[in-house]
Amino acid sequence: MGLNIAMLSIHSSPIGDLGTRDTGGMSVYVREVAQALGRLGHRIDIFTQHSSDRQDPVIDLYDNVRLIHLSGGVNGNIAKSDLYEYLPNLLFDLKSFQSRQRVAYDVVHSHYWLSGVLGAMIQEWWHVPHLVTYHTIGVVKNRVNHTEKESEVRLANEKRLADVCDGIVVPSAKEKEYLIQYYDAQPDKIWVIPCGVNLERFKPVDKAFARRRLAFSNEAIIVLYVGRYSPVKGLDHLFKALSYLGHLDSLRLVLVGGDSEHSRMYEHLQSVAKGLNIHHRLVFAGRIRQEILPVYYSAADVLVVPSHYESFGLVTLEALACGTPVVATPVGAMKTVIQEGVTGYVADNLDARHFAQLMEAMVLKQREGDLSPAEIRTSVTEWTWTRSASLLLEAYQTWTDA
Repeated sequence: MGLNIAMLSIHSSPIGDLGTRDTGGMSVYVREVAQALGRLGHRIDIFTQHSSDRQDPVIDLYDNVRLIHLSGGVNGNIAKSDLYEYLPNLLFDLKSFQSRQRVAYDVVHSHYWLSGVLGAMIQEWWHVPHLVTYHTIGVVKNRVNHTEKESEVRLANEKRLADVCDGIVVPSAKEKEYLIQYYDAQPDKIWVIPCGVNLERFKPVDKAFARRRLAFSNEAIIVLYVGRYSPVKGLDHLFKALSYLGHLDSLRLVLVGGDSEHSRMYEHLQSVAKGLNIHHRLVFAGRIRQEILPVYYSAADVLVVPSHYESFGLVTLEALACGTPVVATPVGAMKTVIQEGVTGYVADNLDARHFAQLMEAMVLKQREGDLSPAEIRTSVTEWTWTRSASLLLEAYQTWTDA
């Protein structure tokens, strides 16, 4: 018999615009793992806060998967920083929905600390197992990011959740180490379950075709970045690395994602680029629909992940599935996913010159024909969302069968 699963993704909708400030890998994770669980015969209701008055209260996303919008007494958008005060209202809406639908959930899986706080309230009300996936850990973000500090409210609640939840799901062993080190989490309640990649969507596209479609020159060296424009993503670090590659005249850095050209972060990046005299090498592509991303990955010589912190690093799997090598900082699951010198390089540290050297070395391998897109893709064909969902079910059943 299938499980009834309540997933909480309160601050970020799984169908939100990817690449914006609060919509990234977590949204992809929630959407893909829910779809995979639905295919395995389980029923999933994903609860999120209304982000638009125009959205239907309930949306059938996939077979056995629904997206439920809770208002919390708020009309339209609300800042993530303000959601904490509305959690009791959202709890009331959620309980009302559950009562009307007459559905009994077997397990609650919360995503991010705000959802975790709500999940802890539900845990007390429904008396069902509650699992939490942090996606990012506030204390770690504060250690690597000196410009934007996470609140004491977040840190206190994350530590409390480590104590009161039944289980914690993390995508990499490094995240498990952080939770034990900073929040004294019990090792035996932490499950390391890697992320997956949609191999039907992310697959190689002929490079010449991809470049023609995107109007990129065949002679250009295309370095690709995909993600949000956030200090923790290390774009300042990437820009400095790029400044060491002035001898590669044809190199262009294509940035996919981010907020509008009027956002503070966009303006900051423009200022940094001009200060380093690399502004003429940048191509701001803006937000791109996921179905178009394989064209960008395939057109690139290398994907770069310059982050100061990642819980996993989904874009790495996506690029590799498209046959594109990756150069990354030593964050998340990079050392597990990337085969050194074969499918990419993982930097030993965050030194910009070192990162630049690895970028150039990978570009040289591309130009000499030493890399096979098919072999690069083969390296990640076992990293599927079905596998992730199956492992997640083992975690769920550990507590539902108890």
